[in-house]
Amino acid sequence: MRKILSYVFSYFFRYALVITSSFALLNSTANAADEVLEIIKKSNLASYYAGNDGSAQARMIIVDSSGNKQMRQFTILRKDQEDLGNQGMLVFFSRPTDVQGTVFRVTKKVNDDDDRWLYLPALDLVKRISAGDKRTSFVGAHFYYEDVSGRNPAEDNFTLLSSDNDSYIIKAEPKDLSSVEYAYYKITIDKETYLPMKAQYFDAQNKLIREMQVLSVESIDGFPTVLHAKMTQLNDGSFTEMQFRNVKYNVGLPDNIFSERSLRTPPKAWLK
Repeated sequence: MRKILSYVFSYFFRYALVITSSFALLNSTANAADEVLEIIKKSNLASYYAGNDGSAQARMIIVDSSGNKQMRQFTILRKDQEDLGNQGMLVFFSRPTDVQGTVFRVTKKVNDDDDRWLYLPALDLVKRISAGDKRTSFVGAHFYYEDVSGRNPAEDNFTLLSSDNDSYIIKAEPKDLSSVEYAYYKITIDKETYLPMKAQYFDAQNKLIREMQVLSVESIDGFPTVLHAKMTQLNDGSFTEMQFRNVKYNVGLPDNIFSERSLRTPPKAWLK
């Protein structure tokens, strides 16, 4: 009888240990998932939702694999409906002459695909950019439409790979691989500003194919702001540098300018 009781006690003790360990592992996994989602939330807020609205003048220098250069100059207007919520964006191109008057409009949606349009003045045509086209070149640059307006965090699964005194390194895996040209990407997020300082895109063979680097950050009106970034295509070394100036926040942009009307009739008072 003692042997039987000892066996039963030993069995239940081991079973209890397994159950306790399983709950501890589940709790640890849940805590890690919550932590990485909180980091991504703060990074998204810092990157795309500084202030209630904002404006900036920007310039892109596009360099191909042979060293030939092109330039794009434009003004960005952005207004939030709420932090981390829906958002309106307008991009008005002013130079060079072949893109002058072109307008990119975005209605960012948290719970659905973003709406994106491109107005082509030479044809007087408003072209809708489908969800499948968001990973295509933004007016000839190495930045994609989605890079400019932001990727919805709900489209990826995130894992915290490492953390040191200065930054977090997070791996992001798309939930729908058919919608992107990469297998996964890694983001390096600054711990002080929560701005993503580097994003590296890898193919299914773990080969680095594309890289974004932030080259300059300044505090403007109390908001850490990227003023210079570079996107490089690794297979041929071609790249685009994007530079920002005259950045302003909380300028009081009216809701009604974020409409189709502004594609053909830009709100000139807000583009100075």
